[in-house]
Amino acid sequence: MPSKSKGKTLVHCVRHFAPAWFAAIMGTGAISILFHNFPYASDSEIMSIFTYIFFFLNLALFALFNAITIARYIMFPDIWSIMLRHPVQSLYLGCYPMGATTLINIAVGHIYQKDGIGGRAFVYFLWGFWWTIVALSFLCAFAMVHVMKTKQDHALSRMTAVWLLPVVTLIVASSTGGVLAPALNGFSPRHALLTLVVSTFMVSIGLTLAFMILTMYLLRLIVYGLPPGASVLSVFIPLGPMGQGAYSILLLGQGYKTLFPLQYGKSDILTAAKTGETINIICVCAAIVLWSLASMWLAYALLALAEVLPTNRFPFKLPFWGLIFPNGVYANLTIQFSRTLDSSFFRIWGSIYSVATLCLWTFVFLQSLRYVLDGAIFEAPCLDEVDLAKEARVPIHSSTTPGGEQLAL
Repeated sequence: MPSKSKGKTLVHCVRHFAPAWFAAIMGTGAISILFHNFPYASDSEIMSIFTYIFFFLNLALFALFNAITIARYIMFPDIWSIMLRHPVQSLYLGCYPMGATTLINIAVGHIYQKDGIGGRAFVYFLWGFWWTIVALSFLCAFAMVHVMKTKQDHALSRMTAVWLLPVVTLIVASSTGGVLAPALNGFSPRHALLTLVVSTFMVSIGLTLAFMILTMYLLRLIVYGLPPGASVLSVFIPLGPMGQGAYSILLLGQGYKTLFPLQYGKSDILTAAKTGETINIICVCAAIVLWSLASMWLAYALLALAEVLPTNRFPFKLPFWGLIFPNGVYANLTIQFSRTLDSSFFRIWGSIYSVATLCLWTFVFLQSLRYVLDGAIFEAPCLDEVDLAKEARVPIHSSTTPGGEQLAL
């Protein structure tokens, strides 16, 4: 309960400011994207206002979280190595580049393309920021997975879908490349093509790794059952790579369709146009397959909650923010299909799911405010274990709880 945490100081909160906080950036950014893409009254002033409200709220939170994170590692430099060795908390480092991409998506799609604010310098500034995110995404997908193999203790029985977070960064960054390419095309088709090719490379690697991990995750669920306690909330994470992967592929297909005729001479323009159209059709088919797989994981997630909630209650903690982005991604993909296929089913289902995701965000945001004011939400498991070990003067086992289960945060 909140009352148990009264008296926590600002220094304590900074020390326990875990990387998982950037899941709040991902979730809030997903809501701003949903307002931007909402299929009904999309050109209305009210939708634009709410898009800007969530965008600037997200931007302010991103700046604040960056400041707190910098202060954390300056004040407590030893925390970085402790956190990096933790087999769960370290995986949330991937939330940083993924949260940053949501800011670029709105800056390009709404501020620049829809409202016409900014020019060449603005677009290239965002492009440079995207390349930074690409570098961070590759670090997460390769260096972090290497750390998982060499520096951490993992077991299939303790596995959760959080293992996906380092590799999903490539998929999310690739979708932002698909958003940037049309804006770059107005200034330099070569830069737009480079962005599309790099994004195709990233989504290919990201989806391949995600499928491997999801195969292991399904095996873990069948052999060992659902994750214990609040860890069961991670069952929604698979919607992220499937949904965002499909969204990325849709955007890349549309980008190649638009760009290819511009890369050839007049004599070959018909062939180039047909090539671009063919790529787009293949991408639409692949995206439908991924949407279907995302729907399958949604069904599994709902069945898991139906199994656990009647007999279990767990307190509100930071991992609740991990619910927003995967569901927002799935809603956004469904809305995108309504435009691509001109389908009423996708339009209605995407709208319903968007409203449900907004309600979920509202609940999590209000609960977070309550626990932030109290200080109860600032808990970094690896530091709790370090502190307990110092008090008890016993060896630290950062990979498991006293009961032997892997922590969810």
